[in-house]
Amino acid sequence: MKKMTIADAAEYFKVSKEAIHNRIRRGSLDCIVDNGVKYVAVEAAKNNAVSNSVSDNRYTQYIEQENERLRGKVDILEKETTRLRDQREQMLIDERIKVEQIYKERDAQLRSVLHVVATKFLSHVNTDAVMQEGMGDVINADVVNSDIEEWISLKAFLKLKRVKDKEKKQIKKRFAEALEEEDGRISVRDEKIFLNPSHYDYSDLLRF
Repeated sequence: MKKMTIADAAEYFKVSKEAIHNRIRRGSLDCIVDNGVKYVAVEAAKNNAVSNSVSDNRYTQYIEQENERLRGKVDILEKETTRLRDQREQMLIDERIKVEQIYKERDAQLRSVLHVVATKFLSHVNTDAVMQEGMGDVINADVVNSDIEEWISLKAFLKLKRVKDKEKKQIKKRFAEALEEEDGRISVRDEKIFLNPSHYDYSDLLRF
């Protein structure tokens, strides 16, 4: 077993003197004191260095294997997350399509009802029967029949014309003003305004 000084050992292992002292304190290098001078046992140092190197290699290999295993798990989780996100988006799209289809069907039904009402109304069919068939929420009091003419309430007329609620107030005001001017196209019965669309044109009072 060869011994060498701290300086020689530092040069031998290509490290600093402080590193040699640290190894001696940790016990990875054997120290021999001769006449008050510290020496390092070279053979022991070589063996310990080899042992430490093997241990470091094993630890490095283990870390690399763990990193690879964790990377595999991360890839699986990312793919699963992507799949679930795509699935959720597709479900939302399907639900939106269903809702849109429901509204389209209801709009088509409403247009069909209004078309039936308008067609029969313009064909001079009894308005009361038309309203009962196509718009069940219009009460009988809104329609008055005579032998010659057919009168309908302003409320029913605006509903047939599909006037928006925000426009009804202004239009009703116009009809009230026309009534005060004794417009012959307008009649009052039971404090309600009645019109005769089959006989008169009211486009000048609508003006949407």
